[in-house]
Amino acid sequence: MNKHLLFGKLRHFAAAVAIVASAAVECIPVSAGENTPFVLAIDAGHGGRDLGTSGRRLHEKNVTLDVARKLRDIATERLGDSIRVVMTRDKDEFVGLRERAAIANRAGADLFISIHINSVARRTRGRERLKGTSVYTLGLHKSEANLSVAMAENAVIELEEDFSETYMGFDPALSESYIIFELDQNRSMEQSLEMASLAQHFLVSHAGRADREVRQAGFLVLWATRMPSVLVELDFMCNPDIERYFQKDESRKELAEALFLAVDAYRRIHPPHPIEIQPQ
Repeated sequence: MNKHLLFGKLRHFAAAVAIVASAAVECIPVSAGENTPFVLAIDAGHGGRDLGTSGRRLHEKNVTLDVARKLRDIATERLGDSIRVVMTRDKDEFVGLRERAAIANRAGADLFISIHINSVARRTRGRERLKGTSVYTLGLHKSEANLSVAMAENAVIELEEDFSETYMGFDPALSESYIIFELDQNRSMEQSLEMASLAQHFLVSHAGRADREVRQAGFLVLWATRMPSVLVELDFMCNPDIERYFQKDESRKELAEALFLAVDAYRRIHPPHPIEIQPQ
């Protein structure tokens, strides 16, 4: 595809997503009070026909769903009515990236967390020794490694029907496509970075993950949300030792607990916005 034509289509795509996202949160405000709940949107990566990365025994889609459910349960048990949790999926089903963001937008979420597991191509030398957690915010990739992670996560759109038309020519495998993230990279950036730093801290200090630092890259699911958003790569499935860690229920609970500690710290810094009710 001609580069100028591609950029033109991507600009139209950017405008279209902005309109859709704005419409999704066009709401009637209600005065905030002490009882206003913090709305947390939890996105369990992949699902259904989209397995995500796979190890020798595990599929990413199953681990992310279990961690997401555990995070929801811990949050609601400990915070009660002061939090409302919205799940983008609560079973093994395929949900497109645009719909995941729309679910959070419609709920008027205060924070969006997308949970994933990392891996690298089979041809990568030393892949079985890779380990560590990284929490991403939306932004321009500063390394080829960050771009590769974003490309792998964004490639899921190819499982959606008419994805080329839906995403107006965005090609997850084409680096030029990622110019769209220049258009909106500063929205909620400060709060997103705060949450990313908190999640990174607790995943390292509480869950004992190796520290691969907070990073930025162009993730479609983060770009389409209208609230502070992060994408968590819990660790590397391609490392057999890490896969064995993921197999344990106590490990998944430990990861969920770490994410909860980050959410709780974040909501104390950034209390919930006024309750918003979508007009019928």
